[in-house]
Amino acid sequence: MNTGTHDDHIFYRNLLKTYPVVDRGEGVYLWDKAGKRYLDGSGGAAVVSIGHGVPEIREQMLAQADRLAFSHGSHFTSEAALECAARICRLISDERMNRVYFLSGGSEAVETAVKLVRQYWREVGKPDKNKVISRWTSFHGNTTGALALGGHTGRRRHYQPLFLHTPHIEPCYCYRCPFGQSPAKCGLECAEQLERTIKYEGPDAVAAFIAEPVVGATAGALVPKEGYWSRIRQICDDYDIKLIADEVMTGCGRCGRNFCMDHWQVQPDLIVAAKGLSSGYTPLGAVIVAEEIHEAVKKGSGTFVHGHTYSQNPLSTAIGAAVLAYLEKHRLVERSSKMGEYLLQKLQSLCSLEMVGDVRGLGLFAGIELVKNKQTKETFTPSLKVNARVAAEAFTRGLISYPGGGGADGINGDHILLAPPFIITESQLDEVVEILRDSIEAVQTTL
Repeated sequence: MNTGTHDDHIFYRNLLKTYPVVDRGEGVYLWDKAGKRYLDGSGGAAVVSIGHGVPEIREQMLAQADRLAFSHGSHFTSEAALECAARICRLISDERMNRVYFLSGGSEAVETAVKLVRQYWREVGKPDKNKVISRWTSFHGNTTGALALGGHTGRRRHYQPLFLHTPHIEPCYCYRCPFGQSPAKCGLECAEQLERTIKYEGPDAVAAFIAEPVVGATAGALVPKEGYWSRIRQICDDYDIKLIADEVMTGCGRCGRNFCMDHWQVQPDLIVAAKGLSSGYTPLGAVIVAEEIHEAVKKGSGTFVHGHTYSQNPLSTAIGAAVLAYLEKHRLVERSSKMGEYLLQKLQSLCSLEMVGDVRGLGLFAGIELVKNKQTKETFTPSLKVNARVAAEAFTRGLISYPGGGGADGINGDHILLAPPFIITESQLDEVVEILRDSIEAVQTTL
């Protein structure tokens, strides 16, 4: 049994792993029932932004629960949903992005965005536009539709017969450029591949392109070269294609801006948000939509043929509004930017280690790529599970991190992703880096 008890009936994600029972959280720390403290270096799964146990969020949570915990979106709107949507839209400089469709999480939100784009093209008289192009080495969720768009072999392999094959292009992966280029000589070939793929698939058949502004779970904070997103936006405009930014991980301040795309002053047509939107205090996701799309549906059929039981839930949206208010009040997005610069600087010291091939990141979103050979960038054999071993060593030392594999080519590659709460201090970041150093060195000795 995973917890060592006889009354554990949970179907766990990893059936071979023993999980300690978590007891409480405060700030950047969690404690298990045995009293051991853990520094939350990954914000769970890049979720916790404002920290654990914030009293103001608890107060708003209880206040809304005292009034109303549930009403269905087909019957009512609510003050909580109205406020949360308004706060989300105020995070975006482009006034076109002024409609919010609420969900319970990122996978739901991704599929909602795709369905909305598909219906939009039908509403405006272009029903042939149905294909959504995405990238390899990407992650867009674990439902079958979202998995089809994702580009991670390990997550897709068991379920491929269940979903349609969708067109994919190469990622912007400067450390392992699929076109054999270096950043100094790069001609943005990874962006140009989108145009070629659109032509092959047929411009009249392509509805949208979806991608993460900075790749998260599948490769560990892949930051694109300057100019990449501007070129992608231009290509989408040239071929009348909607751009969907999957900001489930990178949004709501994680990368040091309200939304990560703000780094390049590029505005998508739809933004998918979740995780940091509620900082883990409740399941909450959203699709932020340009008015053009909303208006087309309104003037067309008048109904978006879609819905979920907990969409627009008043308790969840009240919590989301409270989290966004807390972010604004305490200027935590700016803090994410400042602390992110410090973290990336400290992580550079790990490059002296034999198996650290690359360190990268933006804001409090950073990745460490682990390699067998620094000169050739050769990967470890996947069966060694190097990323999981490093994460396990860190966990025993009291640090929670986010390991991942398969980034190099879908099968090979190891990395550790860091995404701590924005309230983290420099001394706590020092501790994160030192524990990682000790953990990597401990695994090195066993290989």
